[in-house]
Amino acid sequence: MIKRATAAHAFALAKVHREAFPEREAWGPDAFSLQLGIPGVFALLDPSGGLILVRVAGEEAEVLTLAVAPAVQRLGIGSLLLRSAMSKARQAGAASMVLEVSVSNEPARRLYQAAGFHGIGERRNYYPDGSDALILRTEL
Repeated sequence: MIKRATAAHAFALAKVHREAFPEREAWGPDAFSLQLGIPGVFALLDPSGGLILVRVAGEEAEVLTLAVAPAVQRLGIGSLLLRSAMSKARQAGAASMVLEVSVSNEPARRLYQAAGFHGIGERRNYYPDGSDALILRTEL
């Protein structure tokens, strides 16, 4: 069951992030606490092992991170988190949503494409491993 996360959930959010990302890319509890203290930022948490962190600024929302623990990937958790976040961002006044995804992350790219995202640009050498990021956008 997806729930809205607060700074009190920072350790749970960090645990999921650590499971889903390489150590050099994983966010700790302090990063989540800091982000959740910024106006317009919200997080959704699926206690079985998923999270999404989004910032809404005016008419645009940005997915800051989406993570699903490997043990529960391919069960629809990422899709449910993304669609829930899109709905909440729309309710907060956003008309569009953007995000970055690694060119090599095919499962995530398929998830975003299925949710209506399309490419609008690229960031060279964006990730710690040197891979490029695709910038994706969708209307809400």
